Amino acid sequence: YLAKLSSVGSISEEETCEKLKGLIQRQVQMCKRNLEVMDSVRRGAQLAIEECQYQFRNRRWNCSTLDTLPVFGKVVTQGTREAAFVYAISSAGVAFAVTRACSSGELDKCGCDRTVQGGSPQGFQWSGCSDNIAYGVAFSQSFVDVRERSKGASSNRALMNLHNNEAGRKAILNNMRVECKCHGVSGSCEFKTCWKAMPHFRKVGNILKEKFDGATEVEQSEIGSTKVLVPKNSQFKPHTDEDLVYLDSSPDFCDHDLKNGVLGTSGRQCNKTSKAIDGCELMCCGRGFHTDEVEVVERCSCKFHWCCSVKCKPCHRVVEIHTCR
Repeated sequence: YLAKLSSVGSISEEETCEKLKGLIQRQVQMCKRNLEVMDSVRRGAQLAIEECQYQFRNRRWNCSTLDTLPVFGKVVTQGTREAAFVYAISSAGVAFAVTRACSSGELDKCGCDRTVQGGSPQGFQWSGCSDNIAYGVAFSQSFVDVRERSKGASSNRALMNLHNNEAGRKAILNNMRVECKCHGVSGSCEFKTCWKAMPHFRKVGNILKEKFDGATEVEQSEIGSTKVLVPKNSQFKPHTDEDLVYLDSSPDFCDHDLKNGVLGTSGRQCNKTSKAIDGCELMCCGRGFHTDEVEVVERCSCKFHWCCSVKCKPCHRVVEIHTCR
């Protein structure tokens, strides 16, 4: 819901925290104590929705949002693999955006990670501004996970959400990059300084989408007095901290069902030649599709003119657009 708050300016006053729908009381209190971080939390939420919609653009469920709470409809209130992805990408989005704000000097509470110092076994010097992922992850754990912990983290759904929240953060933590800068005469690399940087958020999305495709169906079990999630099919290997887990089967997302937040695939564009889920047969759930001819204008015959512009001609082309019935 934070991601959709374009009408609210910067979250800079405690009263604003009280007005933010969708937050539980302990999150409101965290908001008041961490006002300067809240714009980053909102950016992280926006990033998560954008990435979710990119990753699922060719699927029946395309991560569409509603103007109600929850913004994804009832899709996320059920323990489906779609809900698993939403929780993971949202948790990752908050950690990513808060870490980015630390490194860019926006926040007084954190800055670069100064623990990454000294020489490395590879022969370079750790220096520069390493991303403070520890702070971003810790804030995400405190702010995002408190919803589940406040309910008592022993219910199936709370365990599922907490696991997927952590899997989202692990997608960043376990894929940190080393970036370097060369030093020396005329650009030679006599020695170089390096720092740790987060992966691009698109890579985080790609990783979590792969985890979505291979998600494990789980059920609750007890080990001693501790409640844990184990694979429903005992022949499957146990999931790791980086994998996504889910409790319930997904609906087929074919038909409009607003009660459950499912918009259906009627009117969605499909690929006539594809046999995959973006193909008209699967996307349209066997209902068939309409074909329309649309004229598109593209730039063509582009030439570079000295100096310094590129001039193109407009070219008209007729393309076929296929949409599900």
